[in-house]
Amino acid sequence: MASAVFPGSFDPITLGHIDIINRALPLFDHLIIAIGINVDKKYMFNTETRIEMIKAVYHNEPKIQVVKYSGLTVDFCHQHQLNFILRGLRNPADFEFEKAIAQTNRKLGEVETVFLLTGPETSFISSSIVRDIWRNGGDISKLVPAEIMPIIKRKG
Repeated sequence: MASAVFPGSFDPITLGHIDIINRALPLFDHLIIAIGINVDKKYMFNTETRIEMIKAVYHNEPKIQVVKYSGLTVDFCHQHQLNFILRGLRNPADFEFEKAIAQTNRKLGEVETVFLLTGPETSFISSSIVRDIWRNGGDISKLVPAEIMPIIKRKG
């Protein structure tokens, strides 16, 4: 059984994340979407709200589990007997950054990273761009899944 973790902050989950998750589902029997907790980062939405957003999108998908975690992703993989980390790449800068992390994870824990390229229609979307648009009163409905808009309006 091939299982993977897709780690990230998902603050909020975007259509770019959805693109990667949906294309990864046929590749894995089980996919854990792991919301990382970084004490040095200031989040727009608390962890519970981010979990609620992801579950709103994938409530009918039995292959997906949503959890929060802290610490090293490679340690999370060992704790959950996972051999794969899923990462999305939007551009060459993402690749260079993610390559170094992937090589380190392989060295530290013999965990392989699987990269999927975002589609051209979502490659420009990032959570930080979405947050900036939302904070400034802009319309983010074309950048995030429709299922999370009621949650964002209620919590944001």
